[in-house]
Amino acid sequence: MLHVAIAAGLVLGLLTGLLAAAGVDILMTVAMASAPLGTAFMNAIRMVVIPLVMAVIFTGVAKLGDPRKLGRLGLTTLLFFWATVLPAIVIGMGVMWLGLSFAPEVTMPAAAAREAPELPGLVDFLVSLIPSNPFAAATDGSLLPLIVFTALFAAAAGTLEDASRDRLLGFAEAASDALIKLVWWILWTAPLGIFGLAAPVTAQLGWGLIQSLAVFVVCVILALGIYIGLVYMPFLKAVGGIGPLRFLGGTFGAASIAFSTTSTAAALPVTLEETKKLGVSENVADLVLPLGASMYRAGSALFQGAAIIFLAFLFDVQIEAAAIGGAILATFLVSLTVAPVPSSGVVTLA
Repeated sequence: MLHVAIAAGLVLGLLTGLLAAAGVDILMTVAMASAPLGTAFMNAIRMVVIPLVMAVIFTGVAKLGDPRKLGRLGLTTLLFFWATVLPAIVIGMGVMWLGLSFAPEVTMPAAAAREAPELPGLVDFLVSLIPSNPFAAATDGSLLPLIVFTALFAAAAGTLEDASRDRLLGFAEAASDALIKLVWWILWTAPLGIFGLAAPVTAQLGWGLIQSLAVFVVCVILALGIYIGLVYMPFLKAVGGIGPLRFLGGTFGAASIAFSTTSTAAALPVTLEETKKLGVSENVADLVLPLGASMYRAGSALFQGAAIIFLAFLFDVQIEAAAIGGAILATFLVSLTVAPVPSSGVVTLA
């Protein structure tokens, strides 16, 4: 399976780098020679990010139709999604910030660590979200202004007559499907690309990088557990009227598929079936669950929030308090662009 191959590429890259750092000259040569593989992989990921994000955002928003006709249930669902993504980001950032005290000091190689631009304050960040020229934003790789423009354009498209809206939506859906296929092709090269990313850096940093990555993984797992306990479980009991054990037992099949495929789209059919067996009405399940599969990414948001703090630590970038609000909002917006396919959270993070 793909995620097993990616994990194998990571492990082999880390082992090669560690042995190279220990003085095995031939492996140092291999590690350094593999760097172009990592660069090519990241370039391929970045190549597809902007068109994929625009297609996914447009499809998700335009499918809602006229926001005035969405209804109370639809609006409540969207508000729940957005309201619960924000604490996921905060928890991910907070746990990672506390966990960094257990990570060793590492210094990224000069070639990888570029001087970071000054982070804007919250007001400047909000102003920058409105692009004066969407095409220039696309050329510059400015993702967040494009997200805002695409969401507004899609909302306007949703108010058009059905024939006009369906033409735009059909094009966006076809583009999204083609781009997701392209992402799959790129991901099949990920084992080599991940090896090319991991081996050279580990060869230069040694065990310090391994320990830091271990801290990151543990912090993300802890943050997910805290988030589930503090956010999901209280909602489950107070709003859904169902206990955690019954819920976990009733959704085990969907959870198993989601875990093994890392894809919400793959788990959606089983999720619909099991949710209805738990007593959720068919009308509610048929509206809420497809919306959740396409637009709700609390786990990805938590991971990305933790990754921002971790990468800032790794590259010795100081995040001022005034920029934290902007970072949270940026993570929130980017989390909305994650496609329901494996590793897409990493794609948008790139």
